[in-house]
Amino acid sequence: MKRRAGWISGVAMLAVLVSGVIVYASSGRRGPDLHFESAPVDRGRIVARVSATGTLSALVTVQVGSQVSGRIEAIFIDFGSPVKKGQVIAQMDRQLFQAAVDQARGNRAAAKANLTKAEAQAEEAGRQVQRMNFLSARGLVSRAEAETRQAEYEAENAAVAAARGRVAQALAAQHQAEVSLAYATIVSPINGVVISRNVDIGQTVAASLQSPTLFTIAENLRKMQVHTAVSEADVGKLRANVSASFTVDAYPDERFQGVIRQIRDAAQTVQNVVTYDAVVDVDNPDLKLKPGMTANVTFVYAERADVLRLPSAALRFRPPPSLLDHRQVGDGHKKNKQPRADRHGKRETADVARGSGRRSVWVLRGAIPMALPVEVGISDGSYLELLAGDLREGDALVTGAGPP
Repeated sequence: MKRRAGWISGVAMLAVLVSGVIVYASSGRRGPDLHFESAPVDRGRIVARVSATGTLSALVTVQVGSQVSGRIEAIFIDFGSPVKKGQVIAQMDRQLFQAAVDQARGNRAAAKANLTKAEAQAEEAGRQVQRMNFLSARGLVSRAEAETRQAEYEAENAAVAAARGRVAQALAAQHQAEVSLAYATIVSPINGVVISRNVDIGQTVAASLQSPTLFTIAENLRKMQVHTAVSEADVGKLRANVSASFTVDAYPDERFQGVIRQIRDAAQTVQNVVTYDAVVDVDNPDLKLKPGMTANVTFVYAERADVLRLPSAALRFRPPPSLLDHRQVGDGHKKNKQPRADRHGKRETADVARGSGRRSVWVLRGAIPMALPVEVGISDGSYLELLAGDLREGDALVTGAGPP
């Protein structure tokens, strides 16, 4: 009886030992109890975009100023007025300028009279020299007196040259006064539309230091441009003739189309943020768009149709250390399968290829996650184009892991 009881006790202990071994082996094989979130590999269209903000402006905008100081006497245009090149748009008080012209003309006339007088005196001095030379040759006058007459003749010739110089100065002063008088009449330098008027009748403008801006004229509002601030991280994706679309706050439900004309090389730095100006040409046949509007621009720099797409969340997934440390995890890499910690403390597989488009994703083969290398192309923010990798349409890619 005692022998039988001992045998039963031994069998029971053996059963407990075997159960423990099975549980231990099972735990080593299954690893931690985790719930995996996944998203499928699908097929569809990817449109790669770059977003930026910009400001609308006319293709050619001219600021019309005044080159002389004076009082505005008349204004012939207003906001929105169409103008032609050479059309008078404002008139300054001309009285002072006209007086300056009249004075310059009088000075010129006086200078010309002085020139005539000097020329007559020079001719008389020339005749005196000839007579003195004739008399000196016959010994009737002294040589010193003849030389004195010669010196007087040369002085009269110099006076003629000086008089001619004063005539030229008077002519230049008259021309300057006439130009100032002409500047008192302000004309449009181009064909266009007045978009800004900064003066009123009776206002005095001073042009002593710089030309004051009186009007702003846009050449053609049916052809406009958008100056966009593209970040330095995105400017390499853009080029001339890339299509663009944008919205403005005035018409939030309408999308306008344009094309990049140029990307300017001059960098603009605001609060340590470097941007570049991408100029977009825009048609404005209905004149809905106005200068100064803020545009929210989207550039389409690449597009793929009917390609395998990976969800972006799958490439951002990093498995927890508890998952990497268990043998139940499969690995699609051929070598360097041991996990390692990166410089930020996160762990990732050592064979994640570094370089353009080389990444790693985790795919569920049954219930077992497996790391696979992939090569990706363009992205629209939600999906990436699959260029290479052992994935098929419908494969479940791990996007998250946590307790059940």
